[in-house]
Amino acid sequence: METLKNYIDGRWVSSQGTATIPDISPADAREIIALVPQSTEADAQSALEAAQKAFAAWKQVSAPQRGQILFKAAEKLEAKQEDFAQLISREMGKTLADARKEVVYAMNILRFYAGEGTRLNGTLVASDSPDIQIQLVPEPLGVVLVVTPWNFPLSIPAWKIAPALVAGNTVVFKPSSDTPLVAAKFIELLQECGLPAGVVNMVIGPGRLVPGMIHHPAVKAVTFTGSTYVGRLIYAEASKDMKPALLEMGGKNPLIVLDDADLDEAAELAVRGAFGQTGQACTATSRVIVQSSVLQAFTEKLVEKTKLLRVGNPFADGVDLGPQANAGERESTLEAIRDAIAEGASVLIGGDVPQTPDLEHGFYVNPTILGNVKRDMHIAKEEVFGPVLCLMEASSIDDAIAIANDVEYGLSSAVCTKDLSRVAKCSREIEAGVVKVNMTTTGTSFQAPFGGFKSSSSGINKELGREAVDFYCRSKTIYVKS
Repeated sequence: METLKNYIDGRWVSSQGTATIPDISPADAREIIALVPQSTEADAQSALEAAQKAFAAWKQVSAPQRGQILFKAAEKLEAKQEDFAQLISREMGKTLADARKEVVYAMNILRFYAGEGTRLNGTLVASDSPDIQIQLVPEPLGVVLVVTPWNFPLSIPAWKIAPALVAGNTVVFKPSSDTPLVAAKFIELLQECGLPAGVVNMVIGPGRLVPGMIHHPAVKAVTFTGSTYVGRLIYAEASKDMKPALLEMGGKNPLIVLDDADLDEAAELAVRGAFGQTGQACTATSRVIVQSSVLQAFTEKLVEKTKLLRVGNPFADGVDLGPQANAGERESTLEAIRDAIAEGASVLIGGDVPQTPDLEHGFYVNPTILGNVKRDMHIAKEEVFGPVLCLMEASSIDDAIAIANDVEYGLSSAVCTKDLSRVAKCSREIEAGVVKVNMTTTGTSFQAPFGGFKSSSSGINKELGREAVDFYCRSKTIYVKS
């Protein structure tokens, strides 16, 4: 059984500790994919020192040259895309179709930020004196700590590491222990592109390493995607040293269905948004808020479309939902369903696990729709990272918006309507970083900035798009008198 290694200063090295945990296939817990090292503080220290040492030379490489390495990485990923898709499905459990889409998305991210290398320009500021030129010049920060989750084990590391590198930073990457092999293969691919030693380092280990890594003097910024609970802990640690933190956290994303909507389309969007990726996306549709006059008709269509979904092995043809990522995730989903029922919600479909023998060893949950969900229920307010959709009734558009906003999160949202005035009202009044019209709450364009409001984000900084590069730079103002 292979024990995975860390990548430090251009070399694959074994952890200085001896403890390991199994990397278990979520489709069949009897399959152990690899052994995952529980790296130590000494391992983390070595990686941080390597990144610090490499920064001086890497920041001198021109941004277009840094971009060329990312272009090479995209080409290599394209050549290996099926291998990566297969590995994502095996290690994380998403369907092969979803895994293939993630690989293509990661390729596009690499190419986009590679191109940003030629656009990482300073600006001239109008001067009040004819013999003084004022320049605003972007500079890299230094070492960036990248902490990523398991649900998008390739694309999220890509959208954090790529802009950090093209801006001239070095990176220490701590991936999720649920998907370390995908992370290792991604780092291996970057290594093949001629990335200098120490520019990117990877430490596989427990989350308890992160606070100490944040406080290392070399670390100048941290970027994290994951739960709001953990994000707040990271933010608290970073703030002690006044270090910037880019955090993308939880969501309780609403889809509002108004009485003029195309109900067939709306039901399809709800199903795709709630149950795609087995509901394990921060932008997954968690609540469908439906105007009273169309609630019954919409519910019937929603349930009928959900009945057509097939749960199964992620490698099987025609499967719509694979397993959840691990046993803990499945149990938390089932517990949320049980608690909702205890509070008065009704199960319209699902609410349990598949009973077929071929799935008994995996972490599967049937797609679940809960009706009669009220605003004060826990299920209406708390994130459930699984295939669970809450159906909620609204008396009017104002009531629907109020329900949508009545949570601590504000990541993604959507509205189904044909009325442009209603589009404008929802776009203006919904408290979310992303508002979509007649679309799913899921899915982001790599060229558009992405980030949430309220407890879904740490502030004004965005991921993706040109705006993401700004987080990884500091601006220097230079005055030149002739």
